Amino acid sequence: MYRDIDYLVSLLKELQALPKETEWVEFKSNQSDPNAIGEYISALSNSAVLCGKTSAYLVWGIEDDTHKLIGTNFKISTSKKGAEDLEPWLSRLLNPRIDFQVYEFQYDGLDFVILEIPRASNVPTKFSGQEYIRVGSHKKPLKDYPEKERALWRAFENVAFEEEVAKSDLEKSEVLSLLDYTAYYELLNLRLPTNLDMVIENLIADHFVQRQDNGRYSITNLGGILFAKNLSLFPTLHRKAVRVIQYSGKNKLNPVREQIGGKGYAIGYEGLINFIDSMTPTEEIIEKGIRRSIKHFPELAIREVVANALIHQDFRISGTGPTIEIYSDRMEITNPGKPLMSTERLLDSPPQSRNERLASFMRRIGICEERGSGIDKIVFAAESEHLPAPTITVNSEHTVVTLYKFKPLKEMERHEKLHACYMHASLKYVSKDYLTNSSLKERFGVTDSPTISRIIKDAVENGKIKPLDPNTAPRYMKYIPYWA
Repeated sequence: MYRDIDYLVSLLKELQALPKETEWVEFKSNQSDPNAIGEYISALSNSAVLCGKTSAYLVWGIEDDTHKLIGTNFKISTSKKGAEDLEPWLSRLLNPRIDFQVYEFQYDGLDFVILEIPRASNVPTKFSGQEYIRVGSHKKPLKDYPEKERALWRAFENVAFEEEVAKSDLEKSEVLSLLDYTAYYELLNLRLPTNLDMVIENLIADHFVQRQDNGRYSITNLGGILFAKNLSLFPTLHRKAVRVIQYSGKNKLNPVREQIGGKGYAIGYEGLINFIDSMTPTEEIIEKGIRRSIKHFPELAIREVVANALIHQDFRISGTGPTIEIYSDRMEITNPGKPLMSTERLLDSPPQSRNERLASFMRRIGICEERGSGIDKIVFAAESEHLPAPTITVNSEHTVVTLYKFKPLKEMERHEKLHACYMHASLKYVSKDYLTNSSLKERFGVTDSPTISRIIKDAVENGKIKPLDPNTAPRYMKYIPYWA
C-alpha cells in the first residue's frame, strides 16, 4: 500500500507522542534479529485487537525510553535471513499470512522504518507456530496469559461490520465531502454547527468516523452505509446499494424499469420509498357493494419491510445487497442473510438485530423501531386492506419477504387461507386479543360465516391454531396460535 511522505511523517509524530508502554506500538533503534521481529509482529497484531486498533506498529528510529527521534541504520528491504530476503521470510512464517506493510523513509536528515501490522482477524496471529501478546512493553507467549487469550477470542466474536473501515487516510475536508453531514443534523433535528471541527467530533461520537493514529480520519462502514453521498466511492459498500426492478408480468422475463440507489440508507430512504410507491399500481375493487381504490401494496407495509431488509441484512455476505422486485401480482423484498429467529415466530419473538448500531440510529431518525414491531405492522397493513398475508421464505443465503396484491377470498388457494388465518391469530395474540369467527370475517372483508368456520376448522386440523378453551360453546370459541 502506497503512503506518501506527508502521511508517514504525520504518523511518525503521532506515534512519537504516545505514552510509554503502549501495547500496540513498539519502538526500536537498530533491532535486526529476524526471529524477534517475527515475534513482535505476532504480539502487536494480537494486541491491536485487545486495544481496539485496526493496526499496530513496529518503528525503528525512535528511542524507547525517551521517544526521541534518533534514526536507524536498519533496513528491512536489504536484510536477509540466511539466503532469503527478510520480508518474504517473515511473511512465510506468519499464520495467517497477514498483509503487513514496510515503509522506509527519511525525515529531518534521519532514516526511519515503520512496519504497519494489521490486527489479527478471527484467530490469533502466530509466528513460527507460536502466538505472542504484549504485556505492558514486553513481548510474551500468549499461552502464558490465559486471561488475555480468553479476551482475545471474545474480541474476535464481537467485531461488527459497522465498526470496520470503509475509507481511510482522509483529511477533514475529504470526510465532509464524502458524507452528507447536513442531512445528519436535519434528520436528528439538530442545529448545524458553524465549526466544522465540531461536526467531525459529532460524527466520531456516533461511530461514523474514526480518528487515525496519524492524525487523519477514516469513515466507518456505518458512516458510509448511512450517509454516503455516493456509495460507489466506498469499495466495501458499493454492492450494498439497493436495486429496484419492475417487471411487466409475474416472472423475470420482461423487466421494464430498474434503478440502483447511490446514496446511504439514511439519506436515501425517503427517496427510495417514493420511487417504489411511484411504481405501485392502484386499482378499484368492489366490497359489499362499495367501490374503492387501493394500492397493490400498502405504503406502511412497504416502509416496514424495506427498513427491515436494510437493517437486518448480513453485510458479511459479499457481492449482494437488498433488492426490491415488483411484479404484476406481488412485490419481493430480498436481503442477504437469514433471520436470527424462526420465521414462524417473528411476530412474538423479542427483537434481535444483526447490526445494532445501524438499527439504533435508524430508530433515532424514525425509520424503524427496535421493539420488534415491524413485522406486526406489515401484517396489520395487509389485513387492513384484506390482502393475502405476507410470506417470509429463507434460502441458503437470503431472506425474501413477499407482499401480495388484493385477491378475493374465493380466489385464494387453501395454503393462502391457512397462512392468513395463522398470521391473524398471531397478530391478535401479541395484541392481547384472540381470533374469532367475527374477527376473521373482518380480516377477509366478508360476511360468510360458514366459509370462515371452514377455514378455522382447517387451520385447527393442520396445527396452525388451537382453541383457547376447547370446552367453550362453538359460537363463543376463541383461538390462539399453536405456539401460545
